[in-house]
Order: sequence, then structure tokens, then C-alpha cells
Amino acid sequence: MKSNYKRPFAQYVKKAHKPLQLAIEDAVELVCDSPDIGELKVGDLAGIRVYKFRFNRQEYLVAYRPPSKDLPLEFLIIDFYQVGSHENFYEELKHYLRQESSKGETK
Repeated sequence: MKSNYKRPFAQYVKKAHKPLQLAIEDAVELVCDSPDIGELKVGDLAGIRVYKFRFNRQEYLVAYRPPSKDLPLEFLIIDFYQVGSHENFYEELKHYLRQESSKGETK
């Protein structure tokens, strides 16, 4: 399964120190192997799943959207939206998703 990293996800990983980058990479591999591993969100975040992992006694969250089940295997791409600690995580994710959807409507 292929991965697509959205801007907030890529920026966070780029700024993180190497051990955390490796831990995030391991989490991404787990999600790609089993896309249903994360907790499914509802409401404003419907369709988004969040996988939680611990690194240095700190909990990190990875927000992603798995592919729909009706797509052929070669089109299975997971969009990774955001990674970070719990503080303001969901508010920032909602803000990014609103921005992304408004950009799509104006095009």
C-alpha cells in the first residue's frame, strides 16, 4: 500500500529529531500493513482514523484516511494528514481539513 504525506505531516517529520522520525516511520508501516488499526473518528473528522503510539513516555497521534474498500488494489493510497502530541492535535487537524476542503471548492 502506498503512502501520501500531506504538508503538516511532512513538516512535522522533517523538524523532528532522528529517533522520533524512525518511530513515526514504524507507525506508518504498521498503519500501511493494517489500515484499520487506528480509531475511527466521527463528526467533523468523519472518515479520519487516528493511530496512537508512545515514544519516550510521550503519546503521539497519527491522523490518516484509509482508502475506500471499493477501489482496485493498485489505487490503495493512505493519506497521512498529521502527526504530533495530543495538545491541540484535533483542532489543528480540523483547521487543516477545513482549509483543504475550501481550496477544493474554489477550484
